[in-house]
Amino acid sequence: MLRLPYLALTSVFALLRLLPTSSTDKDTEILVLRHQLAILQRQVSKPRLTPPDRAFLAALLHPIPRSTLRKLHLLVSPDTILRWHRDLLRRRHARASRPKRPGRPPTIRSIQTLVLRLARENPSWGYRRIHGELAGLAIKVAPSTVWEILRTNSIDPAPRRSQQTWATFLRSQAHAILATDFFETRTLTGARLFVLAVIEHTTRRIRILGATTHPTATWTTRQARNLMMDLQDASATAVRYLIRDRDSKYTTAFDAVLADSGITAITTGIRVPRMNAIMERWIRTCRTELLDRTLILNQAHLLQTLREYEGFYNQHRPHRALHAAAPQKPLPPPITEPNTLEHLNIQRQDRLGGILHHYHHAA
Repeated sequence: MLRLPYLALTSVFALLRLLPTSSTDKDTEILVLRHQLAILQRQVSKPRLTPPDRAFLAALLHPIPRSTLRKLHLLVSPDTILRWHRDLLRRRHARASRPKRPGRPPTIRSIQTLVLRLARENPSWGYRRIHGELAGLAIKVAPSTVWEILRTNSIDPAPRRSQQTWATFLRSQAHAILATDFFETRTLTGARLFVLAVIEHTTRRIRILGATTHPTATWTTRQARNLMMDLQDASATAVRYLIRDRDSKYTTAFDAVLADSGITAITTGIRVPRMNAIMERWIRTCRTELLDRTLILNQAHLLQTLREYEGFYNQHRPHRALHAAAPQKPLPPPITEPNTLEHLNIQRQDRLGGILHHYHHAA
């Protein structure tokens, strides 16, 4: 809508510029423009005109006689120009004769909100089922009205909404899922050390099972037994699945230890790290916040550092999936007293020589 006034304004300035020009100069400019138009017509088969372009051309060319229009080198035919003008007048008359509020009155906003709430809380309900629920609440609306409300708000039909996504499935099953993986680091001497860690999907609690220079199948099975004892001590009886990759260090003995505790091992696909994305993301966090900023001397130093980071991660580090709470420490109630907020006394506690910082209120 802004383009049409812009075209009119620029044309007025162009007209003012042409007023002091002589007739000979105008005729020369017309010949040049006609030649340029002929060149463009040979290159463009069918030009694309916007509605403001059509309205502007129809308004300028309407006073010119039809016989004169046929002699002009226009991008469109004279009949097309006249049709544009007729269409413009017809739409104007149609808007003038149209009633201000056609059709039925709009549905009350509270009813629309209730329909959207029922659709959101019950993905398997279609518009007919929602209409029946409204009738039971003594709210009289037509089924077509419910369908129109859902369509206007871009809500899919019930068969599409009732399909469970992987994200919803994993969130509902997170309390029963563990994930484990190996990752490696190097000491100052260049020796490789392998670390085995486990993370809980529901709480994001991390457990460092151990570190070794040679992670054999026997060593891995022993760490699995230690994990089962830790889970029994923590009363984590809801765990039913453990996600792992296809590393040869996970043998049938490893899976047998899990099976004795009622846990099934789920192997990821080949070269599909996203199937164990939560564990992979924690490994990246551990590297970024700890291992890339620490010089590891030996295996004992690595275990000590990882144990310290494990306590920091589980007790103090906020997590977005837990709404900024730590895995083993819920958020405290917010401070509401203005006097306390104006006189905050926050102290910092350094861990691992200042690599990690923990902030707390002064006693």
